[in-house]
Amino acid sequence: MGDAQIQPTYPKGLDFEQVWAALMENREQLKETAKRQEETAKRQEETARQIEETDHHIKETDRQIKDINKRFGEYSNRLGEIAEYMVAPNLREKFSELEYNFQKTSKNTEVSDHQNNIFFEIDYFLENYSKAMLVEVKTKLISDHVNAHIARLEKMRKYADLHGDKRSFLGAVAGVVIPDETRKLALNNGLFVIEPSGETFKITSPDGNPREW
Repeated sequence: MGDAQIQPTYPKGLDFEQVWAALMENREQLKETAKRQEETAKRQEETARQIEETDHHIKETDRQIKDINKRFGEYSNRLGEIAEYMVAPNLREKFSELEYNFQKTSKNTEVSDHQNNIFFEIDYFLENYSKAMLVEVKTKLISDHVNAHIARLEKMRKYADLHGDKRSFLGAVAGVVIPDETRKLALNNGLFVIEPSGETFKITSPDGNPREW
């Protein structure tokens, strides 16, 4: 008698063909899963690349913004210097035409009274024995600058009273660019307005009497 051939047994009574078909199906599922994992990995790599590119663009944009801000700051500073140089020459002479005779002009005057908590700066301070003029100079003069200068004049009055200075104080604002509403606000509050006119500048007096502090 020959050796008896032993047939493999399969779970739940499945025959070889059924088990093989199941294995093939599982193999295809595994291949499909592997394919999806590969595609996911590629998408992750692409996403990582895009993030890296975006980060580079953000850094480059940030650098450009900083460069623009630096250039704009330098440009604004130059305009500020131009505004001051526009006003500085012949300032006393221009006011003398309006019958204000100031003997002295000071630039960037700083008041620091720690005892009375009074602090402010004056771009140009014109003075004589009875009156003084506080001049604020801006590249573009806006309403906030006018209001701030009025507050500065009030501080000047308080500081002067505390230190026995009985002179009266007047105010003027100057700008390379002055919107109509800002000019009107300044004049209505008794301030002189200084602005370019041809190769020099002009001073517009407020309606009625200039305000004195």
